[in-house]
Amino acid sequence: MEKVKIEKGSVQETLVIPLYGRKLCAEVFPNLYTDETAAKICSRLDYDFSELDRQSESTLWRFGALEAAMRQLDMQWEIRDYLAAHPQAAVVNMGCGLDQTGRACDNGECLIYNVDMPDIIAAREELSPAGERERNIASDLNDFSWMDEVDGSGGAVFFAAGVFHYFTEAQVRALASELARRFPGSRLVFDTIGKLGRRLMRKTFKGFGMENYDECLIVEDASALRSWVPGSDASSKGYMLGYFDMDDPNVTGLHRFLARRCDNMVKMQVNRFDFPA
Repeated sequence: MEKVKIEKGSVQETLVIPLYGRKLCAEVFPNLYTDETAAKICSRLDYDFSELDRQSESTLWRFGALEAAMRQLDMQWEIRDYLAAHPQAAVVNMGCGLDQTGRACDNGECLIYNVDMPDIIAAREELSPAGERERNIASDLNDFSWMDEVDGSGGAVFFAAGVFHYFTEAQVRALASELARRFPGSRLVFDTIGKLGRRLMRKTFKGFGMENYDECLIVEDASALRSWVPGSDASSKGYMLGYFDMDDPNVTGLHRFLARRCDNMVKMQVNRFDFPA
């Protein structure tokens, strides 16, 4: 099978690091996290992984991969919890990149939707074409017309992993309100950071040309979320240790120490809205 060329500095290259992180985490922490798709997609890429391979030996880089994996596991927990009561629901991955969380949670009945910008969806279609009951939607998330393509008649669970850090609070509130209006009884799950987390991400924000990163969404007090959508049930958990205890022999004491700091000081949280029916 012909390999797909990923050019340095391209938009597609931004998909490689989280993809590689998921592959690495499945290799280093196999009792905790599995992701066969990440390794398969990496093998199809014409890309120089040597620098990532070098960095992957460091404790901090591996902790970064662990962060990404824990967030995906948290999202999967929330999706499966919703599907238990709504087996034919739409599972909607907002800002999907090359992530396959929808397939990981597939119960054989649900509908899977992946939403991202057109160039990202084009790369996804080439590397991992949509399967049965799956649809890829090329759209800016802030253009709500993409919601027209989602069949929420059996319920819907929407999730965004590592996406809303780059949105303003006004944008996320508007999106949440529109989902609540269009899809009564649906669930929205997304992760956030606090003020310290935003400061720590300065370099990342600037790398994306976001000089106004101080306007990006942060959540210091999760109770403030309850005012976003009247009548909704809002809750939050730390995303390193809020759902799972990171039970893997390769998770070190330093990893656990950093995980507690991330949940408590950096305020890395997974937030959930259950919208009124």
